[in-house]
Amino acid sequence: MTPSTATTPEIVATVIFALAVIHTFSTKFFANLAHSQPRHAGLWHLLAEVEVVFGFWAFVLTTALVLMSGQQAAVNYLEGRNFTEPMFVFVVMVIAASRPILSTVIGAVRLMATMIPISREVATFFLCMSVVPLLGSFITEPAAMTLAALMLRDGYFRQNLSHRLKYATLGMLFVNVSIGGTLTHFAAPPVLMVAAKWQWDTLYMVSHFGWKAASAVFFNAAVLTWFFRHELAEKGKPEGDGSPRMPFTVAGIHLFFLVCVVLFAHHPVVFMGLFLFFLGYTEAYKQHQDRLILREGLLVAFFLAGLVVLGGLQQWWLQSSLVGVEPKLLYFLATALTAITDNAALTYLGSLVEGVSTEFKYALVAGAVTGGGLTIIANAPNPAGAAILKSSFDDESISPLGLFLAALPPTCVAIFAFQAL
Repeated sequence: MTPSTATTPEIVATVIFALAVIHTFSTKFFANLAHSQPRHAGLWHLLAEVEVVFGFWAFVLTTALVLMSGQQAAVNYLEGRNFTEPMFVFVVMVIAASRPILSTVIGAVRLMATMIPISREVATFFLCMSVVPLLGSFITEPAAMTLAALMLRDGYFRQNLSHRLKYATLGMLFVNVSIGGTLTHFAAPPVLMVAAKWQWDTLYMVSHFGWKAASAVFFNAAVLTWFFRHELAEKGKPEGDGSPRMPFTVAGIHLFFLVCVVLFAHHPVVFMGLFLFFLGYTEAYKQHQDRLILREGLLVAFFLAGLVVLGGLQQWWLQSSLVGVEPKLLYFLATALTAITDNAALTYLGSLVEGVSTEFKYALVAGAVTGGGLTIIANAPNPAGAAILKSSFDDESISPLGLFLAALPPTCVAIFAFQAL
């Protein structure tokens, strides 16, 4: 399909999508309006929430579709969208952030930190930025992002870290999680979209993507940790000391719920049923629980659902941008396009192109995961990390430009890994 054949609803949807992208870069403007115009502070604060942006503009698009095509056509379009990913991210985010899961991972990280011959604060930070993102290949990227973000927030971000270190950490975390999910064929959304059709299994992913991604993840984490080692040693306070011991049975049951949800990630009827069961269990054993992050999870799901609605009408220009492009150029094009649209949507549209070469497939997926840390909208787990960590930033908001600039160096390392190794 070429741009010239685009329908009026598709053109309108693209304009609204562009406005939504601009809005994500303008959240600080609305935050300032909330202070300068207190009469409507509630509305401006709402529009300053980055997780609300795409949901808000999805509502605008739905209204426009009703006016242009009628109510039934708009409803049919919404019902034709697949909202499994937003639902899954919500569920896995809440379960992964529960105290028993977090305590288990913190304990494992602390144990590994004792084996590294440097201060525990520095070693723990290094593991949070390397090993935990790579766990995304097994427990899914949203779960890994949630765990890493919570550990970084409680152990480091709340200890008055410098502004520069906070942004450097956030940018690298997003990049490492995006590329760190490529060790398997089932955990990273952009890989999942093409793995079945292109017959990629875990062995293929490890041999073509995984080892390169792991090399970049460890290199990124090592450089950042070394560069800020003095500040981390001085201010870092890894969680776990003095916390009550978590019963093995409680931790085991929570892990069981997490594993089952991951196994049934594509079956919302199953994982939503498991989630309701999980909520009942946490209510029965309140003494071992902290507050579940239901609000944060719902906001992230709202963000991703809005992206699904807005992204469904972008195929007319996205797919035409990918067809016939030389693989090397396609890699960089995919990296750039990922910054303004979800990387899973990008690889899905690429999978619709028939008769493509092995080089095309590699360039598309490698580029999609490489650019997954440049913006909040680039990769599905990013809103989860932003929702957890933004309270530690000025005005409780993350500068899109600051994130982009912070993510550029680790993104360049990923480019080298996927193109030169």
